[in-house]
Amino acid sequence: MSPALFLMGPTASGKTACAMALVEAGLPVELISVDSALVFRDMDIGTAKPTAAELERAPHQLIDIISPEAAYSAAQFRDDALRLMADITARGRLPVLVGGTMLYFNTLQHGIHDLPQADPALRAELHADAERLGWPALHARLAALDPATAARLSPNDQQRIERALEICLTAGRAMSELLAQPASQPLPYALTKLALLPNDRTVLHQRIAQRFDIMLAQGLVDEVAGLRSRYTLSLDLPSMRCVGYRQAWEYLDDDIDLATLRDKGIAATRQLAKRQLTWLRGMDDVKALDCLQPDLVTAVLARTRQLLGAAG
Repeated sequence: MSPALFLMGPTASGKTACAMALVEAGLPVELISVDSALVFRDMDIGTAKPTAAELERAPHQLIDIISPEAAYSAAQFRDDALRLMADITARGRLPVLVGGTMLYFNTLQHGIHDLPQADPALRAELHADAERLGWPALHARLAALDPATAARLSPNDQQRIERALEICLTAGRAMSELLAQPASQPLPYALTKLALLPNDRTVLHQRIAQRFDIMLAQGLVDEVAGLRSRYTLSLDLPSMRCVGYRQAWEYLDDDIDLATLRDKGIAATRQLAKRQLTWLRGMDDVKALDCLQPDLVTAVLARTRQLLGAAG
């Protein structure tokens, strides 16, 4: 099978810098973004999207492909990624998939599972329960039915809690149990999986706070205000559930002040990193690199050259 490289890690772990270094070193690689926020056009600051200059130097596929009004599923990602990977391989180059959306990585590697379709009546019932009891109460309900899935979800992750409960109640089995079964379409590539992991989570948390402060200084609130003026948006859309965007929306609606926006944004980003790390700890055959080491880029370059040498 042809080789492919997964370059994974939590937010603020340095994935983009490492991926760009692979291209700028002249290695025969092409980059595919694995990020559920970077797919949205005009959402640049809050997603830490590579700049136009960076993308010119090191192009990433699957960035800026849909409107913030739209949705993009893991199944759509898999179809797009497989098509792009085949094109890259046909050119004699190495597909490098870089990002932090672990569900996308998991779906790409293991294929699509036969999960129950959406049930509008059940979703309406779950929404009514959430309005009455709150999403943390539904998260607790999920924990009783599917502890493994609940453990990697925030108590306020409405979309994923709803879907996991829907699957449990419709199928009569835990979603984690269904996902553990072999999928019908495994990935036809020989994978190398590099995970950029912090040996000190406190330092990662400091990075997260610093980066969120930079986003605020760069105009995150103005970006969200501009999005609301150009598009028909609501807090129920996947784009506005992205970390930072929901908090900026609340600030614009005068529901919170700027200090609370900062605190909630940093806390939500830390929760995201925690979920990403939980996913990574559950993956098999992962080669871990300390994302805090000063020579991280050099280490990723060395691993990639080793992979290319073995493939050649």
